[in-house]
Amino acid sequence: MANKPTIAISHLGCEKNRIDSEHMLGLLAQAGYQIDSNEELADYVIVNTCSFIQAAREESVRTLVELAEANKKIVITGCMAQHFQGELLDELPEAVAVVGSSDYHKIVEVIERTETGERVEEITPEPVFIADETVPRYRTTTEGIAYLRVAEGCDYRCAFCIIPHLRGNQRSRSIESIVAEAKSLASQGVQEIILISQITTNYGVDLYGKPILAKLLIELGKVDVPWIRIHYAYPTGLTPEVLAAIKNTPNVLPYLDLPLQHSHPEILRAMNRPWQGRVNDAIIERIKQELPEAVLRTTFIVGFPGETTAHFEHLVDFVKRHQFDHVGVFTFSPEEETPASRMNNQVEPEVANNRRDILMQVQQPIAASQNQACVGKQVNVLIEQEHPETGQLVGRSARFAPEVDGLVYVRGSASLGSIVSVKITAADVYDLYGETADVAASH
Repeated sequence: MANKPTIAISHLGCEKNRIDSEHMLGLLAQAGYQIDSNEELADYVIVNTCSFIQAAREESVRTLVELAEANKKIVITGCMAQHFQGELLDELPEAVAVVGSSDYHKIVEVIERTETGERVEEITPEPVFIADETVPRYRTTTEGIAYLRVAEGCDYRCAFCIIPHLRGNQRSRSIESIVAEAKSLASQGVQEIILISQITTNYGVDLYGKPILAKLLIELGKVDVPWIRIHYAYPTGLTPEVLAAIKNTPNVLPYLDLPLQHSHPEILRAMNRPWQGRVNDAIIERIKQELPEAVLRTTFIVGFPGETTAHFEHLVDFVKRHQFDHVGVFTFSPEEETPASRMNNQVEPEVANNRRDILMQVQQPIAASQNQACVGKQVNVLIEQEHPETGQLVGRSARFAPEVDGLVYVRGSASLGSIVSVKITAADVYDLYGETADVAASH
């Protein structure tokens, strides 16, 4: 029997995509394929692509071209494969297969078919699959954290978003399946589980007839893991029950990622999010009342078609008023398959870029003062890496989600993947600095 080929994955895109990559690696390893972290040495490279906005597609294409020039056998998976399907095989002779966004569980069979010389197109037109806890998974994140997908796809049709086209309608996993996977991750030493889906507050609607995130959180509260973080909490779904579950479940962090996108009712209506326009202020006030220690993160789109100076000023005032801990600002990207790309009154890119810069400048002193408030406090920090040059430890407190928020730089000793108490001694706009008890004691 000839040796099986070695396989590497080039991962692009979001953490939902990352879970698909991890399942593909798990299935291939289980089938006896050698996994190589070095793309240059592998026979096959699976490129798990992103197609959310133009910039992401360009990155995906650059990666594909570079690998093609290196004479790799390329398997294109993920959202861009779903988006362009057979066109990619025509455009890229080096590609031996394209695999849709909900077909990643067929990866072993796809590779076997390409071994016989076939060029494979394996794409389900309407994505329906979601992996459960029985599908093998080979984690690629640092030891301390793992993403846990509670649902896939989305039932909303926001005017700027192509996700439902690429990922299908929402399909939730059962509470039992999610809890089983959480227990398995906890037993592997995971300290922080991050719950993800397109809209986590809609979890369960398709399966149970109503959103039951509150019930899921209470069940996950029984799992022996120190931190559970929720990503993509729609403000309208933060019902009193959900807020109570966050408040009363000790391992669920009071960290809320609210993808608000804008503050002005007219722009929200144009974005096809009219239900949100009247509720922003009230909901944020209620969250702060119910969860005084809540850490609030949000993202906004500037330069949406029809956004006037007055609309933008409304957003600036909104950001000043609510003092969010973390704010991400994106300029509008017109995506061909979305209604927003065909709207009149498109905003000039330089105007949009200018607005992004202004909003970020408004947020900087707010972020700095939120960080400054941590100085002098003892906080728990999940240690994730050691700085290669200085040997200093780097981690995150509960206020910071991986990759999108700041870091905590720690002097002292602690093992990677552990949570330690750190005294915060300094802060800047995005990061915190501190020391462990043994260092503090030696002053």
